[in-house]
Amino acid sequence: MRRRPSVDELAEGVRAGSRAALGRAITLIESRRADDQHSARALLERLLPHTGAALRVGITGVPGVGKSTFIETLGRQLTGAGTRVAVLAVDPSSTRSGGSILGDKTRMQELARDPLAFVRPSPSRGSLGGVARRTREVMLLCEAAGYEVVLVETVGVGQSETMVAGMVDFFLVLMLAGAGDELQGIKRGILELADMVAVNKADGDNEQKARRARVEYARALHLMPQKSPHWTVPVHTCSGLEGVGVAELWAQVEGFREALSAAGEWEPRRAEQRVQAMWRSIEWGVVERFREHAGVRGAIGAIEARVRAGSLTPDHGVSELLRVFLG
Repeated sequence: MRRRPSVDELAEGVRAGSRAALGRAITLIESRRADDQHSARALLERLLPHTGAALRVGITGVPGVGKSTFIETLGRQLTGAGTRVAVLAVDPSSTRSGGSILGDKTRMQELARDPLAFVRPSPSRGSLGGVARRTREVMLLCEAAGYEVVLVETVGVGQSETMVAGMVDFFLVLMLAGAGDELQGIKRGILELADMVAVNKADGDNEQKARRARVEYARALHLMPQKSPHWTVPVHTCSGLEGVGVAELWAQVEGFREALSAAGEWEPRRAEQRVQAMWRSIEWGVVERFREHAGVRGAIGAIEARVRAGSLTPDHGVSELLRVFLG
């Protein structure tokens, strides 16, 4: 049997930029085994001083907006300029097996083969809206491995955006023109999370539609409160397929970092994100402990049946289960 690397060996491998070591470290972080979680905490503590330098960018959009094509084009442009890029593509999970079903490496084949890039699909395992529970920790591992830009692709299902926006520096929302997405995006509140909106697939016959959509989004954003007094959310058109407008878009992302750093907002935002991440972990941890409690496991079936039958209100069911849990 192959010997598992120690925490020290993994840390050294990650710091040396080994993609194999980084992959093993991420597998350790994502494991639910108690002994693995102990090792994962030790590994993160070892690597934490070497994190924080990367630019973290979340990218979302409705299905079919062309996220993967856009990310591959952006990633290839960045690596072409010598920048090391990590892509964390958060997959929806199979409700039966918990496994990834998108297979992002097959959708970003060129970028996955690039020696300056690292592409990692990550199953959500039932986390809210498809955001993997360990995504933040995986970002830290990528930073420790020397990746200068970390791109996090969400599944774009309308629930995960708030969570991913709370763990990245910059949140990019990709939109389509002429498909009713203008109104849908506003209705879902997604524009309130955006640091930039980009109308993708602005090519061929769709170019004029994209330009019109850009004007509509700009008008809508003008009516919304600004997230920062030092940044006005821009709206761009681009084509991930043809690469048009992608470099100009990235220049704005870098301008965002410069603007917020100069205003003294950058580090306080990250500090607040760390506190929020702690509270999310508390929520997840409490729910796990609750579900694993022997008394709760013994009582939950009968209480669920009563709630389902309408003989017990959901709130009263919660009260009964909490009494069991708290002893």
